[in-house]
Amino acid sequence: MEVLIGISLGFVIVFVGAAVGGGTPDIYWDIPSFFITVMGSMSAMLTSYPLPDLKKITVYFKISMRKPNFDYADLIHTLSTFAETARKEGLLALEDKIVDVDDPFLRKGIQLAIDGVDEEMIKSTLEKDLQKMEERHRVATGMFDQWATLAPSFGMIGTLMGLVIMLKNMEDISSIGPAMAVALITTFYGALIANALCIPIIRKLEILHNQEVLQREMMMEGILSLVHGENVRLLKDKLVSFLPREMRAAFEEDHSD
Repeated sequence: MEVLIGISLGFVIVFVGAAVGGGTPDIYWDIPSFFITVMGSMSAMLTSYPLPDLKKITVYFKISMRKPNFDYADLIHTLSTFAETARKEGLLALEDKIVDVDDPFLRKGIQLAIDGVDEEMIKSTLEKDLQKMEERHRVATGMFDQWATLAPSFGMIGTLMGLVIMLKNMEDISSIGPAMAVALITTFYGALIANALCIPIIRKLEILHNQEVLQREMMMEGILSLVHGENVRLLKDKLVSFLPREMRAAFEEDHSD
């Protein structure tokens, strides 16, 4: 929701600023400029990505609007509970507990441990899953990064086209205004798409990516600790060490004896 508010606020601020300066919103609407910048950049995106992949850009946009819900404290509590059960009753005792685990990555790793799969194989399998996730995330950020590059470029193309039209018709004074409008508004559209839409979304997706990678790495460490049969206190210390300093301090304060 913050992303949608931020993007909307950015556009509103730009147009309010223009209105305060004496302009009106309608003067910034130009169909030729829209086609050159927006449709032109999207056509280049279609050249860059297969259509099924490009359609996912709306999905990635919706993902960027999600509020981060990575509960590291709950993850540490879950893995600590599993470790305590495994030490007392053995790994097989976790068979009934993993049905309540919502995260497929964590559930898969614990199931491999229960099945007695070799530690190196568990680690290799989970690292491959993590690598696939990172590849998917790179595709998502890559699309918006590509659009952030293409939109200003097509805006510059529109600017050049407008200047050519203007210079070709210098004798016709009435054509200078519309040609100049195309020249400037295309650049405006390109800059707006890149800076008010694409770049903020890229940053939000990167933040979500880093948080999810951290969560997955904590899960991997916890699962391998289950295999080793480590005590609960050591497991907690290991998992807490993954957290950033401020989160670590808050966690230790909330869970202090």
